[in-house]
Amino acid sequence: MKKNGVVLHVLGLWVLSSLDASGKYLALLGVPVLLVAWVRYAVHTALSSAILLPRHGRGLLRTHSLRGQLLRGALMVASTLLFFSVLQRVPLAEATAMNFMAPVFLMALAPWLLHEPHRLHRWLGVVLGFAGMLLVVRPGAGLDTVGVLLGVATALTFAAFQIATRRLAADAPLTTNYYGGLFGTVALTPLLPWVWQLPPLSPVQWALLLSTGITGAIGHGLQSAAYARTPATLLAPYSYLQILSAAALGWAVFGQLPDATTALGIACICGAGIAVALVERRLNRRVEGRLKGPMRAAPAPPAATHSPRPGPMPRSANCHGPRSR
Repeated sequence: MKKNGVVLHVLGLWVLSSLDASGKYLALLGVPVLLVAWVRYAVHTALSSAILLPRHGRGLLRTHSLRGQLLRGALMVASTLLFFSVLQRVPLAEATAMNFMAPVFLMALAPWLLHEPHRLHRWLGVVLGFAGMLLVVRPGAGLDTVGVLLGVATALTFAAFQIATRRLAADAPLTTNYYGGLFGTVALTPLLPWVWQLPPLSPVQWALLLSTGITGAIGHGLQSAAYARTPATLLAPYSYLQILSAAALGWAVFGQLPDATTALGIACICGAGIAVALVERRLNRRVEGRLKGPMRAAPAPPAATHSPRPGPMPRSANCHGPRSR
């Protein structure tokens, strides 16, 4: 089951990389970034509504924090618009690498925003990841300055989006995912008259534009299925394989490959994230082992020579049968 989760996770990453490549291609054609984002969310919401609402009904909209869902949706839309803007100016592999600074920023901010403990290995990961980013965006790398600044803003916004997502852990993943797409569609629709200036598109390019919502829905669906089968600590190291898929698509579609120094920077960012994820997984296993240890070590009760007469059964929740879900 865990291996199936890893496979689904990696497949989802590749699908989302194809979404990024499609967004970059359409932006280079002159399609407004805001319009690409709206189609991505509108098609995603339409598909989710058609598939999920008949099965879950109003329960799909049940949330413990509507304000939290709206904040997460706003951060999701902002990160999407920023990232598509980065893709207009920066090669796909470099843009994806800068976006993977979000976990590094999250590690740096977690002690204050999520009240998580300070840990040395996390700070070492932050330093290594930041050094890698400096190699990627160094002077002389040939990257657009505005694109680099937008990339850093995207990573910061995406880190805030991840924090907002963690704070909605009490809600069902399908509910959180649905609210994100719904918020993006509703928020961007009033802005369409200001950006509805499409260049001439061929039928294939129109299909590519519509496919952004389909690949977005499939990619996030695969991710949800992966996390439902496999612990997040096991999946985290595999997330960085998305940089490989981005580099492959960047070369195949746009003929762009990172140079040796940029590749070293990308390796530092990936190495920092993978190392921290592996250490976190080892620490979690130790904690689980300590919790299970006393349970295994508990001595068995001595066998009674005479069975006492059973007393009345205590009242508990189990006496009333299974609770409805």
